[in-house]
Amino acid sequence: MRHLRALCAIADTGSLRKAARQLGMTQPSLTTQLRRIENTIGGRLFSREVTGSRPTPLGRSVLCRARPIVAEMNALLSEVRLEAGQTADARLRVGSTGSRAVVGWLRRLRDRYPDADTTIHIDVSANALLQMVAANQLDVAFVHEVEGAPLRVPEGVERRVLVEREPQFVALAETHPAAARPTVRLADLAADQWMVDPSVDGEGPGLRRVLAAAGLNPRVVYGDYLTAADLVASGEVVTPCQPTARSRQGVAVRPLHGDPLTVRLFLASRVAPAARTGAAGRAPDTALPADTGATGPDDPDTVPGAPLDVDALFGDLADAYFEIAWAGSAYRQWLVRNESPLLRSHEPRARDALDVLGLAGPAEVS
Repeated sequence: MRHLRALCAIADTGSLRKAARQLGMTQPSLTTQLRRIENTIGGRLFSREVTGSRPTPLGRSVLCRARPIVAEMNALLSEVRLEAGQTADARLRVGSTGSRAVVGWLRRLRDRYPDADTTIHIDVSANALLQMVAANQLDVAFVHEVEGAPLRVPEGVERRVLVEREPQFVALAETHPAAARPTVRLADLAADQWMVDPSVDGEGPGLRRVLAAAGLNPRVVYGDYLTAADLVASGEVVTPCQPTARSRQGVAVRPLHGDPLTVRLFLASRVAPAARTGAAGRAPDTALPADTGATGPDDPDTVPGAPLDVDALFGDLADAYFEIAWAGSAYRQWLVRNESPLLRSHEPRARDALDVLGLAGPAEVS
């Protein structure tokens, strides 16, 4: 089963590196495992190309037999756990691409389900997380989708949109001439070398599309965002970054003029069967709920064995994300100017703080 899961992961992600992250192992270990599988079968299952790993004809034949076996084993494990009393609410498995809101989200989830075994799986690949939700390896996943580079949302997975269009800022050296300005134009960075992480789905194509639309063709290199801070501080590269990112020593985080780089933030979960929900289910994309408050102690969804209350998990995520977004002055001003759904869902607290920004005129509070 371990070998079959590995083959499916490589095929689903199209990359040994991404598959290794999804499986919780190193890339060299997965490469060695794949070599052993191919030696056992007696033929190559994947062709290694510049764009990733693609199944060979033999690989496609093996995958056609492997996928039903893996699906049946997942179903068997789920049924056995249910019979043993390990219900969905006894353990809560959440996933996320990198976000500073995760800490606050987990705190709220543990307050809501104090008896649940709540775990977090972080992966830079949103597509890998969506596949894990579809395969019942995660209950929910918080991901971002780069504008112009849609994610592959598997069948049976629904989305609740947190922010429809969030800007991406830019990280550059504090000594960069553009860092002295409150807002940076793409043209100010025309001579700079950009760096993107190839593991982040859609990031490279999304950046190239925006640069081409602006008539720019700077050099774009690949690297790991987790280790990019030193390169940015030294002036070697500039990188896109989330608007909630903290400035580090030697690094300035600035908004881009006109918000050319944007993402959509959403929470993914499996579509609830009508038999469990008593309804036909949600539309594929659902707006921010009006009520994001926590449930009380007598709420049936806090009792182990009840269906997972995804709306409540989404509300906790919205609260945690707003907390982080509101803490940064540049992003806070953007939220107000664009009348973000996050702002509207936290209107009393947010509106009280508008005077601090000098933005609470009659138009804003009417």
